[in-house]
Amino acid sequence: MTTHVKIPDHEYQERIQKAAKLTAEAGLDILIVNSNEADYANVRYFSGFWPLFERAGVAIAASGKAALLVGPESTIYASDFSHIDNIFCMMEYRESADPSYPQIKPDTYGDVFKSLGVNGSKLRIGVASFLDTTVIMMDGLKNSFPEAEIVRADAIMIKLRSIKSENELNCMREGFRITELATREVIRTIRPGMTECQMVGVAQRVIYENGAEYEGLPMYIFSEKSTRHAISRSSHRVINKGDIVQLNLSAKVDGYSPSIGMPISMGKLTTERREIIEFGLKAHEWTQANLKAGVLASSVAEGFLQYFKDNGYEKNYLYGPCHGTGMIEVEAPWMETSSDYLLVPNMTFQVDTFMTTDTFGIRWEKGVVIRESGCEVLCNPIGQIHELEF
Repeated sequence: MTTHVKIPDHEYQERIQKAAKLTAEAGLDILIVNSNEADYANVRYFSGFWPLFERAGVAIAASGKAALLVGPESTIYASDFSHIDNIFCMMEYRESADPSYPQIKPDTYGDVFKSLGVNGSKLRIGVASFLDTTVIMMDGLKNSFPEAEIVRADAIMIKLRSIKSENELNCMREGFRITELATREVIRTIRPGMTECQMVGVAQRVIYENGAEYEGLPMYIFSEKSTRHAISRSSHRVINKGDIVQLNLSAKVDGYSPSIGMPISMGKLTTERREIIEFGLKAHEWTQANLKAGVLASSVAEGFLQYFKDNGYEKNYLYGPCHGTGMIEVEAPWMETSSDYLLVPNMTFQVDTFMTTDTFGIRWEKGVVIRESGCEVLCNPIGQIHELEF
């Protein structure tokens, strides 16, 4: 029997109880989080359930009772996968094709709240995942509870998810281990004449063979001008000798999605390209050296930007230096010049160093966890500059 690294059952219930406590402290009667297939994190955080085609939600009462909300086609699927047994079938969570399901009698938010012991009409309802809450979901809430006060409650989820347990860190370490295998195989097998999508296929094969449940992000292998894209997708572009190729690969383990990014060269680097790659690596290392508990996040971001300015690379700066990571490869909080929070132990970040020029771009990226005296890197060191000869 194969043993996979995963979040234990008891941790899901512990998360629900922590969320209930924060819900009560915020003066809310109930918390609702919503998710979709692309950003499943908040619902999966409490339930282990990852919706497909349809949406999903979790409702948590201040008392500590919880329910999973799914679309009409997901009730059996959810009952097999969810760590929450109290499951409701709701039209608000149906798929985007908008079927009417005339033979189904769906549940309502009123049914959900009643099952959780949340009664009355003048309720305070907190909604997290505000960006992932559709108009249909919000209308359903308002129709069921027209006298309720509905408030944004994303801060509860940021507080819960930004501090990782040891089990979460182990899932991330395993994701990095698998991603490293895929990165090595791509570097070993890439050749001029192959396409970006072909090389993504190589990476996909390796992550699945070695225990990943899915890609941690839509893995990308860009070449030449596409490397200027901060986010993009791989294409059928043929990789040529002399190209800069950007790798950003990722393996999902029980919902956790770390990634590793690095540039490689299909031949010897020109002086200009080497200078950009080497400065990006130095900026990446500067960031790592300045991460530790007690530091104000904005001070790291300000220092990072100043490092670009001092070295004459301000025009090559887009963002940085870090973003939160965990269930989603990019999650709150970002580390920006406007950030007003302190780094605390067990926060996890992707150290994400992106630079762009008129003709190409590069990214060095890896994951770290904040410790009292610095940060722990969750993967093997990166920084080797690969100049592949053919």
